[in-house]
Amino acid sequence: MDKPVTTSAQATALACLDGIQPSLSQWTRTIFDFGETAWREYQSAAWYVARLKHEGFSVEEGSGGMPTAFCAHWTNGAGPTIGMYAEYDAVPGNCQDAVTVKQPRPGLGVEAGGHTDPHSGLGMASLGGLLATKAAMQRHGIPGTLRFTGEPAEKVRGSKPIHAARGYYDGLAGMISFHPFYMLPLCNTARWDTHCGAAYAMIYRFICDEPQNWARAAGDGAPIPQAHSAVRAPGANDALMTMYMASKALRDSMLPHQGGWSISEAILTAGQATADNLPAGLAEIQYMIRVPTIGMAEQVTAVLDRNAQAAAAISGCRYERHWVSKSRPGLANHAMAEIAYDALSTVGTPRWDAAARAIARDIQVNAGGIATENPFIDELERLIDPRQAEAILRRDLPPSQVNSTSDDYTDMSWHAPTARFYVARPALRSAHGHPYPAWVMNALGGISATIDPMVTCASKTVALAALRLLEDKTARDKAMDEFTFRTGGGVGGSSWIAPLCDYEPPIHFRWPEYVTTARGRDWWIPAMHDPIHS
Repeated sequence: MDKPVTTSAQATALACLDGIQPSLSQWTRTIFDFGETAWREYQSAAWYVARLKHEGFSVEEGSGGMPTAFCAHWTNGAGPTIGMYAEYDAVPGNCQDAVTVKQPRPGLGVEAGGHTDPHSGLGMASLGGLLATKAAMQRHGIPGTLRFTGEPAEKVRGSKPIHAARGYYDGLAGMISFHPFYMLPLCNTARWDTHCGAAYAMIYRFICDEPQNWARAAGDGAPIPQAHSAVRAPGANDALMTMYMASKALRDSMLPHQGGWSISEAILTAGQATADNLPAGLAEIQYMIRVPTIGMAEQVTAVLDRNAQAAAAISGCRYERHWVSKSRPGLANHAMAEIAYDALSTVGTPRWDAAARAIARDIQVNAGGIATENPFIDELERLIDPRQAEAILRRDLPPSQVNSTSDDYTDMSWHAPTARFYVARPALRSAHGHPYPAWVMNALGGISATIDPMVTCASKTVALAALRLLEDKTARDKAMDEFTFRTGGGVGGSSWIAPLCDYEPPIHFRWPEYVTTARGRDWWIPAMHDPIHS
């Protein structure tokens, strides 16, 4: 550790985490192997609920109307309430086993879900910090309450805007948000001023439910409209492709060419496999807009709405827009950043031992690179002060830009003083400019020897930060005073941004998921098994 522990409760928390480290390692691998994706994290959520109940927490399952969300509480008497949370959703098309070669998890194809960030380690680090904080509170008689939310669908910024709008972050003295590092200089540090930006996500649904009207307008008098020689309505697939191409073509005209904004899309449904001489009846496309400001999100949404209206009109369809996320930009809190970074400095950075380095060298070679003596990038074992990280981050941003990059912890920051800190995840040094494929980072996030150092470091940081808030009233009040100042009076203040969520949880769409059929358990896209050679 870089600095001495300041309280006996903190020493108890660290000892607790050393004791349960083997369990945290096993649990991390469990969630990694589930690999469940947005809104369909059934096994992962059930695992957390069972674990929390076993640890003495009361748990509300399906919180906010989301089947794979939860909200857990444990109290040790009257006192401040501290918030922490788990994420556990994976990403479609990234199925990777915890091995040193490119290989999907057993019985699955690469199209199945896999952890990229990895949220398997993110959630487990927060859970470890939670359990250690509880142990210290019990042993040292520290009053207060711990609130732990399960946050599904982070990859589509799904649950947190909904939880925020329904009051799950109200009444907190502080919220602690951890994420594995994903961009330099945000390695072992905390966010200072430039927090993540806003994001809108929506699904455009095209429905061709009156195809006969298209045939009548075309003057086709065939008594059987679906006859193979008859004119037919273009249908929903044509509407979707028109929407897709129009939005691609107009992307450069949506916003000024600055601010680091992005738009990405995913086709959820395309025609329901209508291959006969019938118009496709239903097609759906999801858009994710990541931008610094809400105003920018609104502007892009207006363009997409016009595109959808035009695409539907020329394709014999109607359209609907369904919200997936309306997420606010983040609010800084220097006092909370200092608490988190002080805790991280006390714990020290992750350290990778000889076994982990040997594994990483194997991956370097198997990914087409060259093994290096130190396979990990140097920054993984360095602290960087939040102010220094801020200065580096700002080099590429215009002075007027307040927020940058994307994550939905931002919705929490408008309801409680929020710390956002990062801990190094394993990342390979690029020898001679060799780019590594995506499976490399995914594998490093599942192999215990390479991911455990991050989980251990982050869980200790969470615990020390939580105990600081519980034990140090001066630090707690400083954070709340800053929150009140920045919001113009706290929740509802003159500078406060209210929740944007005015929609129901988008859980009923055809989100990618695992399925069980007579063939067994598989991903919704069947694995490419060769019956001759398998």
